[in-house]
Amino acid sequence: MGITTHRTFCRFCHANCAMLVDVEDGPRGRMVREVRGDPEDPAFGGYTCMKGRELPDSHNADHRLHHSLVRGDDGEFRETPMPQALEHVADELRHIIAEHGPHSVAVFMGSGGYQNSAAMAASLSFAQAIGSRNFYTSVTLDQPAKVFTTARYGQWLGGTNTFSESDVALLIGNNPIVSHYSPPGGVPPFSPSRRIRDAKERGMKVIVADPRESDVARLADIYLPVRPGEDPALLAGMLHVIIEENLHDSNFVAAHVDGFDDLAQAVEPFTPDVAATRAGVDEDQLIAAARMFARGSKGCAVTGTGPEMAGNGTLTEYLVHCLNTVCARFRQEGEKASIPRVFTPATPRRAQVGPPVPMFGANGMAKSRFRGLGQLGFEMPCNVLADEILTPGEGQVRALISVGGNPVVGFPDQAKMVRALDDLDMFVQIDPWMSASARRADVVLAPSQCLEREDITNLSEWWHEEAYARYTEALADPPGDVIDEYAMFWTLAKHLDVTMQLAGGALPMDALPSKEVFLDLMTAGGLVRPSEVRRDAAAAGGAAVIYEDRHPVIEPVDEGEFHRFDLTAGDMPAHLSAYADQSEARAGYEFKLISRRSKTRFNSIGHPLEKLRARTTTNPAYIHPDDLATLGLEEGDIIAIESAHATIHGVVKPSDKVRRGLVSMAHAYGDADATKDDVRERGSSTNRLVSETVDYDPITGQSLQSGIPVRLAPA
Repeated sequence: MGITTHRTFCRFCHANCAMLVDVEDGPRGRMVREVRGDPEDPAFGGYTCMKGRELPDSHNADHRLHHSLVRGDDGEFRETPMPQALEHVADELRHIIAEHGPHSVAVFMGSGGYQNSAAMAASLSFAQAIGSRNFYTSVTLDQPAKVFTTARYGQWLGGTNTFSESDVALLIGNNPIVSHYSPPGGVPPFSPSRRIRDAKERGMKVIVADPRESDVARLADIYLPVRPGEDPALLAGMLHVIIEENLHDSNFVAAHVDGFDDLAQAVEPFTPDVAATRAGVDEDQLIAAARMFARGSKGCAVTGTGPEMAGNGTLTEYLVHCLNTVCARFRQEGEKASIPRVFTPATPRRAQVGPPVPMFGANGMAKSRFRGLGQLGFEMPCNVLADEILTPGEGQVRALISVGGNPVVGFPDQAKMVRALDDLDMFVQIDPWMSASARRADVVLAPSQCLEREDITNLSEWWHEEAYARYTEALADPPGDVIDEYAMFWTLAKHLDVTMQLAGGALPMDALPSKEVFLDLMTAGGLVRPSEVRRDAAAAGGAAVIYEDRHPVIEPVDEGEFHRFDLTAGDMPAHLSAYADQSEARAGYEFKLISRRSKTRFNSIGHPLEKLRARTTTNPAYIHPDDLATLGLEEGDIIAIESAHATIHGVVKPSDKVRRGLVSMAHAYGDADATKDDVRERGSSTNRLVSETVDYDPITGQSLQSGIPVRLAPA
């Protein structure tokens, strides 16, 4: 017996923080004993968050699933060997496909699934191999416009300005200190608080727009407490100032942008006084923010998930795109590409605009049966899944495989999703815990956890400004009968006699390929093959490898493939004009509930871990002290929060960081059956309050999941 220390990286969330792991070699095999930040890592410098530091508990907890579970005819779960459980799932899928067709099988990739570097490719490849259009991911739950819609106005192939070179940053509803997330150009999730403070010391100006004074807002030079859902008014007002005062980059616009005059006309009604009144901010501060952003030489506007979930998400992202475009916040010819990306298939890095991306459901992409919504890239929008399950007819979903997700907690219209899951002929949940969704499943497949498998940093490479790459080995022995998710999907495909295709070609189906082989095929076309990174990392003692000599340099314009930004795509100026005429009043609902991130959770992940659960025992309802006084409430009281669709309960916590008229609660929390009697111990899910068929983005289908009109009353 003995303890050895190894280098690896965390996979609790997408940041992939560099870690040192102490592993004990004992009678039960290699077990994780302690993790901590790696001070020698060039990107992280020893940083980790409190969630990642609980990886030992995640791996060693007594209530972790060590065996798969199959529900019998009597409704009870029975431990089942993995090969037998997978054979059972394959047999059920075969019957369902034979009776209802391949589209009757759906696959959902949740936040937990993303933490396995191979799970996304494996689950998508499996869905495509059986011929199903019904592939879903958590991206369409909270940020579809950010990922998909801005590309349709044009993308700069050289990339945006990076955070490290910027002298101004505009963060809209983005709190990277807690979420460890920012789009490219925003704050990298590598000790984000320290990075912001260091940037301010070298002169960066920080502007934050958020309905509550978040962690990052407290560091801002200008803080704009925008009303939830009114981000378009704020952004249109800033664009009005920038265009009116000729602060935009007129040379760049003339060379690369179409539709500028249409944008200018659309923002004309949003004079600073009108925009500030609607957005709920000070007029002088709005003007100062516009000037500060435009007069910076480099720096991007970025958003978090909150503005998208608060309604008008596509319009918000469009206006952010316009800000960055008219101010020319892009890297130019001869410079290094902003985000090199090691494992993602290489794309042209040129000083020009790339071709536009087609609208959702267009050009032969699949359409849903509901609300005119279609595929977003390669996936269907999550807000149609419940209807696809519950509504009879051709294409009805009868089987669902959930990979590291928690549909009961994460999806809008929670009661409807619960009915849908219960209506399925087969629901398979891949989960290391008996989560709210696992308890409703027909089969629960127990996966290995991150320190028990090989992985690469393909998820976090979208934040690295250098060609940073890692390949980590499996450091601990998995307990019981658990396997990697990619092996689960390969085995199902083998049973169904279909071949999975990856970027590099067909996956061998005669025998289970190694993780290295899978990753090499998955990342074909990238800068460096994972197998090469593995060898280089091993030579460096498991540390990160930076491929400085392979960092792409931005090339000149290809005159034969010339495109321009199109700020009129999707008729967005008209959408802005329509927004200007909208009224925000909701009779009888005097408050709005906004979402927030929790330091002890990553979406719905973290509830089972003892130390994290002890830190946050419930989902507090943060309310301004003056509103509490008006309601006759005190800290610790239980409050009823009622929307037009349902009522939940919360434990009151006063906060002067939340503007009056708001309730702030964590998204994707709790369980389906939590009540006011146990809300102090279990917390409530705000997803019970919303409907996916009312107040949704008509382009992306995203439901209103923040800025929800509610009324409050003592419970």
